[in-house]
Amino acid sequence: MDKKKVAVIFGGFSPEYEVSLKSSYSIINAINTDKYEIILLGITVKGSWYRYYGSVEDIINDKWHTDEKLLNKMIISPERGGGLIEFMEGKAVDVQVDVVFPVLHGRYGEDGTVQGLCELANIPVVGCGSASSALCMDKDRAQKLVALAGIKIPKSICFEVIPSDEDLMFAVRELELPLFVKPVKAGSSLGITEVTSYPEISEAVRHALRYDDAVMIEERVRGIEVGCSVIGNNELRTGRINEIEVDEGFFSFDEKYTLKGSRFHIPARIDEKTESRLREAAKVIFQTLGCRGYARMDMYLTPEGEPVFLEANTIPGFTAFSQFPRMMKAVGVEYPELVDTLIDLAMQTEHGEWYG
Repeated sequence: MDKKKVAVIFGGFSPEYEVSLKSSYSIINAINTDKYEIILLGITVKGSWYRYYGSVEDIINDKWHTDEKLLNKMIISPERGGGLIEFMEGKAVDVQVDVVFPVLHGRYGEDGTVQGLCELANIPVVGCGSASSALCMDKDRAQKLVALAGIKIPKSICFEVIPSDEDLMFAVRELELPLFVKPVKAGSSLGITEVTSYPEISEAVRHALRYDDAVMIEERVRGIEVGCSVIGNNELRTGRINEIEVDEGFFSFDEKYTLKGSRFHIPARIDEKTESRLREAAKVIFQTLGCRGYARMDMYLTPEGEPVFLEANTIPGFTAFSQFPRMMKAVGVEYPELVDTLIDLAMQTEHGEWYG
């Protein structure tokens, strides 16, 4: 039987470019090459797309784009069934592919843009589709929809135009400190500021607008921050609940990738009944937001034992030491098996049939 062709897309025109390189490196090394032929499609920080023929080691050290002899321009064809197009020696060559595995964190990758290209070309894509990806990337709209499903969300306000300081103070008058000021559509906690006094808000808003054109101001929820991994299309499986313990402040971008002052507890330090409630809530959120394949649901657990939804990550960090794989490993799903399962899920419709 011929091997299925898997195109792994890495890098990306995003502040989370370096995070993508780390996740992609782990995924590429875990793909079963007895079953799959891997096509490497890299996107530079400036947004150029290339097929890469070099060493996987040069992906993680960000040297992959430095040798032109190992690169050919490559794009996803928007033509139905067109696959990929590689430009070599002055010619455009069709490259058929069975599934695309985007490992692109943040905007222009996790937000439905690349997923939409794949859907135009009728190429199965690992993870959520374009509509769900775009919805999950928008924290404000995702929270409002989840609230309609009966799960609590933090109290917040959202705006796209910078108000005057006077109007801003009026808008936040009913929100209790401390507050998180965050971009509505950004990942890895980029652009987030925790403010403990109202005069800090104006500068925090300006900081958030460097990453997005909309800002959300959200009350901090009393309780512990937890996460739950979910995989599946129709039948859903969850990992163990992950508890994030932070010495001070919040789980910022630096903390997510250095863990200098924070720790993961997998499983979380909670009783079995509470964990079951959180895992069921994660499934409800997954279905409410139209997710498929996999996603990580981030929540708070209040002192009263109630889940409060924060956000959904449709392409979470995916090194072997990241939260998502570790939560799945805690229920017996090892990293290579997890990667294999996600590829298999991508090539199935909701009825369990192959894409046609």
